[in-house]
Amino acid sequence: MNTITLTQPDDWHAHLRDGKALERTVPDLASQFHRAICMPNLVPPVKTVEEALAYRARIMAHVPEGVAFDPRMVLYLTDHTSPDEIQKIKHSEHVNAVKLYPAGATTNSANGVSDIRNVYAVLEQLEKYQIPLLLHGEVTHSHIDIFDREKRFLDEVLQPVIQQFSDLKIVLEHITTADAAQFVLAQGRKVAATITPQHLLFNRNDMLVGGIKPHFYCLPILKRQSHQTTLLEVATSGNPKFFLGTDSAPHAQDAKENACGCAGCYSAFTAIELYAQAFDQVGKIERLEGFSSHFGADFYGLPRNTQQITLVKEDFVIPESFDYLEDQKIIPLLAGKTLQWRKM
Repeated sequence: MNTITLTQPDDWHAHLRDGKALERTVPDLASQFHRAICMPNLVPPVKTVEEALAYRARIMAHVPEGVAFDPRMVLYLTDHTSPDEIQKIKHSEHVNAVKLYPAGATTNSANGVSDIRNVYAVLEQLEKYQIPLLLHGEVTHSHIDIFDREKRFLDEVLQPVIQQFSDLKIVLEHITTADAAQFVLAQGRKVAATITPQHLLFNRNDMLVGGIKPHFYCLPILKRQSHQTTLLEVATSGNPKFFLGTDSAPHAQDAKENACGCAGCYSAFTAIELYAQAFDQVGKIERLEGFSSHFGADFYGLPRNTQQITLVKEDFVIPESFDYLEDQKIIPLLAGKTLQWRKM
């Protein structure tokens, strides 16, 4: 197969940042996707429907003319989120979900939830109105090995939540382990997961062997090859519980290539080509459309897109860098490397 035509895909987990960063991130993401779930971990975070709509307006100001891009907004869950705010989401045209970051888990997560029991009243409202809870699924205790934090979250935090709120819609975002894949498979239809291109294409050897490669560093961190293999299996299985979420996150080159480098991979500009590469490597390119274009919309209760895109099997070199924030650069995922698929 040398060409494939897909329903236009959506990105169900993306970071655009704010301010001048939007000049870079919005056109890149809008060139690939019709809709995107826009993460709320700004400084300060997006905590109310009013703040989410104001953020959406700032994003829309940077959408290129003639491009149909529909940012879908998310509220940042804190220990002090009011349950009344959830009812406002139900009546909002553009706000679709609430995001739970365990406090200290990743970039700009200091305001996250310190104990899941603090937000049970909010979870009751999410369950009542069938609004998805999006989870960064890691515990943050310093004594727990970073490679075990996703598994511990499943056992110690998420399993009790599901037992307490059996009808709650949950997206376990950017899963990285066989444990998470098997956990999602074991749950009912209300529990789904997103998977990033980096966790399908790479494992911790790619990040560590021959020297640390900071542009592969993300959270949750890349795991063993056996976990990568399982993620590829479920992503390409045609199971609607698994769908596309890039977790594309812009960081300036000097912040990534640093003694304490930032976590996050920038994939917005070439995301669908990266996923095509992963699916084709295991001979499942025909399963890409469901994963990228159908299953996420279905889970969120939104209509599937009607426009189409075409990918051609043709060598495509990812740019070495992109301009970002005045004189700074972003180094994209697989900068300077050749992919075998290109979006026409």
